[in-house]
Amino acid sequence: MTAGTRVTVVVPTRDSGRTIGRCLASVREQTVPVELIVVDNASGDGTPEIAAGYADRVLDAGPERSAQRNRGWRAGRGAIVAFVDSDMVLEPGVIEQAVALFDADPGLGALVIPELSFGRGLFAACRAAEKRSYVGDASVEAARIFRRSLLDATGGYDEDLSAFEDWDLADRAAASGARVGRVEARVWHDEGRITLRAAYRKRRYYGRWLPVYRGRATARPLGRSRAALRLALCAPWCLPGLALLKAAEAAGLVAGARDPARPSDTLRG
Repeated sequence: MTAGTRVTVVVPTRDSGRTIGRCLASVREQTVPVELIVVDNASGDGTPEIAAGYADRVLDAGPERSAQRNRGWRAGRGAIVAFVDSDMVLEPGVIEQAVALFDADPGLGALVIPELSFGRGLFAACRAAEKRSYVGDASVEAARIFRRSLLDATGGYDEDLSAFEDWDLADRAAASGARVGRVEARVWHDEGRITLRAAYRKRRYYGRWLPVYRGRATARPLGRSRAALRLALCAPWCLPGLALLKAAEAAGLVAGARDPARPSDTLRG
């Protein structure tokens, strides 16, 4: 960590070998210096070795990403903390813009990074169109950059949640009275090749925590986004494929919600 560095970037990993190099390179290519902490959860694919070439520290923690993120920000020293997933790529100006916004507005507590995506195949293209329709939609987006003081006040990520944890933290931050802004530079989610089977499996895993999240007093209403209308107007070509994808995901969420949440379970990759 360079003297005067004010931002800690935390990246949780688990068998992230396909994407982690590009992710961490994008953090190192930011236009201001950062402290980079990778928190790995027992990867077996060489992820820690790749991360060691970029990170200031590679820590070991689990059982899931909420605990990993908490371990990372608490170990860091930056007054500003950004959380980036291991399959994401930051545009170069994200952190510089965040620092400028926090400096200009002492009442600002957190920042959203607009998220877009890329990948291979029809369903990845449909997902990319869907993500574009969500930009600026407060019912979908969640902050990824926080003042450390706000993380201290809220306790950070809820370790009883291994899904919906990003919404939960953003919800609690907003409920505390913290104001949320946004940077203009974007983060790109590498979806890889999406299949209906994989989409179902991932949402079934996430669905285990849906009843827990919805039981939170600060939980946001689900299913009220206006993105579907914007998507129909701007990218009607993707609607059939996206309908199939969303049906698989909805089925997975419903199936997962019927299973007990087990934080020791981990979705790899």
